[in-house]
Amino acid sequence: MTEEKAVQKKMIMALICWFAGALGIHRLLMGYKNWWLMLITVGGCGIWTLYDLIMILTDKMPMADGRPLEK
Repeated sequence: MTEEKAVQKKMIMALICWFAGALGIHRLLMGYKNWWLMLITVGGCGIWTLYDLIMILTDKMPMADGRPLEK
């Protein structure tokens, strides 16, 4: 049985990505299983964090199960 995460708000995820993106917290909250990769590489030295922030703000990074973020 898979556990379904609640859909997160877009602005909250953007703020978490901006302030704690290097730790991968935004990916953890969105249900992605590879969040720990950002933690051990410090957000790809900031590159992955910036990429994720842009993807969140342009609505191209949904929840891990494919549901879009709430507006």
